[in-house]
Amino acid sequence: MKIQKTISLENLNSFIDEILEFSHECKIFLLAGNLASGKTTFVQEFAKKLGLEDDVTSPTFSIQQTYGDKFFHYDIYQNGTENFISSGLLEELDTDGYHMIEWADEKLEKILDAYMYDFVKVKIKKAKDKNRNYEVTKCIH
Repeated sequence: MKIQKTISLENLNSFIDEILEFSHECKIFLLAGNLASGKTTFVQEFAKKLGLEDDVTSPTFSIQQTYGDKFFHYDIYQNGTENFISSGLLEELDTDGYHMIEWADEKLEKILDAYMYDFVKVKIKKAKDKNRNYEVTKCIH
């Protein structure tokens, strides 16, 4: 199951509605894309869509930020999947709420598959005129 679209920032909010419907019960989102592709912007808009008023920022150095009691934002760029696992953050994914993981890689996908976690993968690429190409794939067990 997959959605592919090119979206402007102005249309990201309504596209998130479509993603929420598509993802259904999945609450783990793996975000992939180059530097400055829009991963954190996606997380910020997603948080707004859920009604969170917190100032969502990238948790690059802290690895995890929690907003409210059901929105978790991870950035594993600095320390990688191994540190994510060894820090006990894999178990955090059992906590009820949305989990947004920036810089998720194939190794993390394989681990989530092995533990039978359902997740949505969002690949983001820069496109023309400040638009972004989104490829959204759902992995259900």
